[in-house]
Amino acid sequence: MRFDYDTSYSDPLRLLRYPSQRLAYGALLAALAVFPWLAPKFYVGELTYVFILCIAGLGLMVLTGFTGQVSLGHAAFVGVGAYAHALLMAQGVPLPLSLACAGFAAAAIGLLIGLPAIRVSGLYLAMVTLAFSFVVEHVLGNWKSLTGGYNGIAVADPKLLGIDFGQLRPLYYLSLGVLTLVIVGLANLMRTRTGRAFVGVRDSEAAAHALGIFVAGYKVLAFALSAAICGLAGGLMAHHLKFLTPEAFGLLLSMELLLMVVIGGLGSLRGAVFGAVLIGALPSFISHVKPLLGQRIASQSGLEIFVFGAVLVAFVLFEPRGLFGRWLKLKGLVEYFPLYRRDTFRRVKSYMRSERYR
Repeated sequence: MRFDYDTSYSDPLRLLRYPSQRLAYGALLAALAVFPWLAPKFYVGELTYVFILCIAGLGLMVLTGFTGQVSLGHAAFVGVGAYAHALLMAQGVPLPLSLACAGFAAAAIGLLIGLPAIRVSGLYLAMVTLAFSFVVEHVLGNWKSLTGGYNGIAVADPKLLGIDFGQLRPLYYLSLGVLTLVIVGLANLMRTRTGRAFVGVRDSEAAAHALGIFVAGYKVLAFALSAAICGLAGGLMAHHLKFLTPEAFGLLLSMELLLMVVIGGLGSLRGAVFGAVLIGALPSFISHVKPLLGQRIASQSGLEIFVFGAVLVAFVLFEPRGLFGRWLKLKGLVEYFPLYRRDTFRRVKSYMRSERYR
């Protein structure tokens, strides 16, 4: 059993306070580092795609999980980043600069959308972002001189220091490195004044106003930062797909990103990663299970969407805190055994935000 006591002012500032945490994350990174040399190529490609989904899910978590702004159109920012990166690579721009510019391009679009979008919230904001996603897909499909339209464009293989990052293993390590940087950066950001302001805006805009927080400014900042991270994910996804078409960044991808955040656990960086792993692994799991379901069920269209919806309903009903909430319960069971009690994580009645002011 471990009791968390602060013995110095620097203790709360450490990302990994205990040797067990450092050992666990070190072992995880070591396992991920050797994975491409031990696993079949198919699973290496699948895990690379999961890494990219993790980055995009973390971007949406900044907006929805930490700031409380629901978006149904974040696939558009992924698409903007992917096309911007592909076009810059075609012009001979180096890989690091091209990825950074892809993030900046998505951030600029997010800033333009965030300025008018902060006037609405809830369902209306979701509708605005959904309409924006349709507009972006329409523009990408009809701007043939730049994007190739619905015929698509090929993505050039990125080379840096003699290494072809379009190949399977280099792209895997590149995606893992970018994901690690994004997680560490967001973990530090959420402990700063800006991160606490994001959470304050999410919990109560009225209280945030009363405390002197510039609510509108932080909402726009969250939009731009979220879009920038999704733009980075789009740049990596361009190399994973090898060929870009507007359909790859449609409503289905936006729904997958939202499912990652909700199923993983709102307001948690680990939750975004857990959700991305689950959503990224579900299609492969469904393809392996289909032969066992019989020809009549396996041939039905929309089976994947049905499974996604069933998983979401199950989590909303039985585990509203998502995978991260379940992880906390298992962690508490191990750490506090045999003193663990079921009442430790008993749910309490929660109220709608509008009911707080009654």
